[in-house]
Amino acid sequence: MEFESKPKFVTFDMNGTLIHFRINDVIRQVLGDRLPAEIAEQFRQTGNEFRYDETLGDYKPFHQVIANSLERTMRHFGLEYRAGDAQAVYEQIPTFTPYPGVTEALNRLAEEVPLVIVTNTDDVHAPSLVENLKAPFEVVITAEQMGCYKPRLHAWQYTLDKLGATPDEIVWVSASPKYDLRSATVMGFENKVYMDRGFEPDHPWLGCKRITDIADLPVLFGLPRP
Repeated sequence: MEFESKPKFVTFDMNGTLIHFRINDVIRQVLGDRLPAEIAEQFRQTGNEFRYDETLGDYKPFHQVIANSLERTMRHFGLEYRAGDAQAVYEQIPTFTPYPGVTEALNRLAEEVPLVIVTNTDDVHAPSLVENLKAPFEVVITAEQMGCYKPRLHAWQYTLDKLGATPDEIVWVSASPKYDLRSATVMGFENKVYMDRGFEPDHPWLGCKRITDIADLPVLFGLPRP
């Protein structure tokens, strides 16, 4: 096992780490011809930053995070925003499915240690997305329950209190240094796994164990490859 002792919990970010969070594909479909092809990539990157920015202040419902960030992005590029755009995007989120190999890896790992999700999703959509993972989770913690979004540090304190655990008893797994792993480090989590899906740069100074294949996750816990 790659960790000094068996953890009490393995805690996962969900969207982007386990679930293929295809929100930018859906936005493209909803906007259609209103989004010129030549700015589509810049629009995607800017939209991601506006969505991140919306998570940093006081808590607001997840559908409002999507609506605010989409409207801000549209206005930034001088594009027409319609009232139904954000709702059309929001309604597609429960259809998002896991990345390949995720379900198998989670079920193998669950035989050894309890699994937990801490997600920026709300109580409306989280159950459907967790169901799509088809794996046993002991606890699912949403932003709505926490009253904040990651990367706000309260999310980690809430998680520790909810689980009755200390940072050294948890392995934190995420594909996002920006939303998860930087804050986890600040809050004293030493056991962290960076599931590198290629959409954020690696931050070696965070001291994460980096993997590029979810099948390698159970191996970190001493389980053989299937």
